[in-house]
Amino acid sequence: MKKLNIIAIVLVVFGIQFSFAQVKDENIGSEVVNIVKPYTPTISDAFKVKETPVLEDEAEQKKEPIQYNIFSFPVASTFTPAKGKAAGVDKTEKEKLYNNYATLGFGNYPTINAELFITQNLSRTSYVGGMLRHLSSQGGIKDLVLDDKYANTSLDVTYGVRERDMSWNVDLGVKNQIYNWYGLPNYSIFTESVVNSIDSKQTYNTIVLGGKMSIKDGVFRDASMQFKRFSDGFDSGENRFFIKPNFDFDVMNQKVKADFVVDYVGGSFERRIDVINSPFTYSSLNFGMSPSILYQKDDLSVQFGASIFYSIYKRDVIGESKDKKSIYIYPNIKASYKLVGDILVAYAGAEGGLEQNSYADFVDQNPFVSPTLFIAPTDNQFDIYIGLKGKLANSVAFNVRASNKNQANRALFLNNRFDVISTNTEGYAYGNSFGVVYDDLNTLSIFGELKADFSKNVTFGINGTYNNYSTDTQAEAWNLPQLKIGSTVDFDINEKWYAGANVFFVGERKDLISIQEDLTINPGTFNTTEVTLDSYFDLNAHVGYKYNARLTAFLKGNNLANQQYNRWANFPVQGIQVLLGANYKFDF
Repeated sequence: MKKLNIIAIVLVVFGIQFSFAQVKDENIGSEVVNIVKPYTPTISDAFKVKETPVLEDEAEQKKEPIQYNIFSFPVASTFTPAKGKAAGVDKTEKEKLYNNYATLGFGNYPTINAELFITQNLSRTSYVGGMLRHLSSQGGIKDLVLDDKYANTSLDVTYGVRERDMSWNVDLGVKNQIYNWYGLPNYSIFTESVVNSIDSKQTYNTIVLGGKMSIKDGVFRDASMQFKRFSDGFDSGENRFFIKPNFDFDVMNQKVKADFVVDYVGGSFERRIDVINSPFTYSSLNFGMSPSILYQKDDLSVQFGASIFYSIYKRDVIGESKDKKSIYIYPNIKASYKLVGDILVAYAGAEGGLEQNSYADFVDQNPFVSPTLFIAPTDNQFDIYIGLKGKLANSVAFNVRASNKNQANRALFLNNRFDVISTNTEGYAYGNSFGVVYDDLNTLSIFGELKADFSKNVTFGINGTYNNYSTDTQAEAWNLPQLKIGSTVDFDINEKWYAGANVFFVGERKDLISIQEDLTINPGTFNTTEVTLDSYFDLNAHVGYKYNARLTAFLKGNNLANQQYNRWANFPVQGIQVLLGANYKFDF
């Protein structure tokens, strides 16, 4: 009865509420509804209805209690459960990194290669470091009549500070180089007494003081500066100084960069190659500015800019002085577009700049130059290129590029002509050294590169460049090869052994040399003739054994194909070269 009363009350309340709702709906008003299309319900329009089971019995049936009885019997057992513990994870032992190392190797010809690198943190933010290098060979190239030994020794020290917002360092370096002009032509006029009188030794000395600074925040980004003093064993001297501050800032959400440079080079030589008592001096001062703005949107990135240089060039030679002031303007445009994300990227650009040449730079490229060079800057008018780079697979990357480069006053190495009646009897005046000539040069190039990491233990790379040269006044682009190909492979055999190899191919080059034509008269007649230097390839390889984390032994081989090629006219290289040595890492 009590349940029936409750149900009745609920029905009465519901009826009252329904009556109020009907009264409220009477004030809604009338509305005209135009049915355009009959409504066709779909499954998605239906609401899911939750099914709730209803018990038909008026009263719930009580569950019968269930009783479980376990009849246990004692069983003898020797099992003792072990304490549980988490499964161990095999961790790769972290390789110990050492701050210092020493390398020493010995080879044939006889060759010595030594290096010592030391670095030490002075505090949490400051450090000091040094590097000592030595590479020398006593020579021994077959069929040479002049000494061909060489030695390079250098010492570099640095002091730096690394802070959160700023870092800077100061560097000091000294270097001594010894070479010999051993590329004596095979002239019959060079008797034994003449050969014995030739002192073919040349010595180069370099002192460098420089530094760098970078700031994390602010308009100023970084700057570098350097002073270099370069001299040789014939009283030639050259000073080089440059400073390069760089700035970047945002304008209307676009990044703007501004790079500046002040570059000075000046020096002197005691004489010209063919004129006695003819000392001369040279100097070149360049002021440059390269502003640019970076535009980025989606997959497109474009840098618009230009480079402006003001140059002051002077050369004082007896009977030939030169003073020139010039303004140069170059494009500085780069663009890239992601065709397929990072898998395929197209890029293009047009760049240029004023290149400061120096005696020290020429020696780095060709140590057999004579101390009689005319030094002048090169006007790189433009370098227009277009390329495509990307990935052929996750571990294989490629890069192909085609370019057209135009250079005014490009420096070319050319063999110094031998003059039998010349009063110059220095060790470089027998057709066994090189001078520099300048010409306007246009170069069409095609470059391709492929890099692959087949695994974490094997890496491979190959690249090649084909050049087509066009000169203005010179008959050829002297000593510049049309084709260059290089390839490298490195792999770890196991945890202890590693190996690698590299091979490079250099195509034919052109040069001018003096040839003795008439052997019946003394001193004889000579003619300057164009020669073609044969192409060559050089195979190098190395293998190493890691005895432990500190000590590694290595064996290196150069020119393993024993190619008797000439890198420069009349300058053959050493044959097979083998170097055995070890590297030791340590900490203080």
